[in-house]
Amino acid sequence: MCERQSKARHLSEPVDYILDGRGVAHITLNRPHRLNAITASLVSGLVAALRTAESDGARVVTLRGAGTSFCAGHDLREPQEPYTFERGDHLQDVTRCMRALPAPVLSVVQGYAIGGGFEFALASDLIVAADSSQFQFPEVDVGLSATGGATALLPRIVGPIRAKRLMLLGERVSAGEALALGLITMAVPDDELDQTIEGIIDRLLKKSGSSLTLAKRAIDIGSDGTLEASLAAEVDHLVRLSSSEEAAVAAERFRASASAKGSGGSA
Repeated sequence: MCERQSKARHLSEPVDYILDGRGVAHITLNRPHRLNAITASLVSGLVAALRTAESDGARVVTLRGAGTSFCAGHDLREPQEPYTFERGDHLQDVTRCMRALPAPVLSVVQGYAIGGGFEFALASDLIVAADSSQFQFPEVDVGLSATGGATALLPRIVGPIRAKRLMLLGERVSAGEALALGLITMAVPDDELDQTIEGIIDRLLKKSGSSLTLAKRAIDIGSDGTLEASLAAEVDHLVRLSSSEEAAVAAERFRASASAKGSGGSA
């Protein structure tokens, strides 16, 4: 059983963890200068934070990004090494940990939820987004493939036709469009985001923890099917694509376009 006083840990350079007095674990991606874009150390820190939340017996877990965005995807300005199966599989551990957590995971989205950032959100149980948020899967634009079980989760949420539209065309959608597609739980005005999150946390804390856990697991079991097979296939695709010349050319083209538009160069 976890301690009920507030407990803060700087688990790794890019991830912060706080367990508050109510037993709510607050996980923050902390690379605001890069819109919390994904690096190897951020993945390790996030996995460690999720495992810590489980060992602490957290009753609710929140995931958010520091600064103006949730997560702008993989950081293409970092040195790009081809993915190995081990590195790709470790990235998939984020989804595994979120889905295995007994507590409900609530993603708090503002700004960009792009690529891997969108995948982090999809792996959670509830997604509350500010109206100004934007969502996108740009992997095909940088010569890579989706991870985080998105190729299994997305079609189950929106259907295969819409999933292919989102992934093959890489269209960016607003919070309102994401809500209409069933991709997020709710969209709220930006200045009401924190208040809404606190209200949801209060509601969850008033419910039976065991009932929440079993309801979460029953829904996941009913809808998962071959999620593990999708996770394995995604790593295989990522490894093959990330070492290709085509991926390097596509990433450079995307960086140049993003720099011209001032959007940060993450995916």
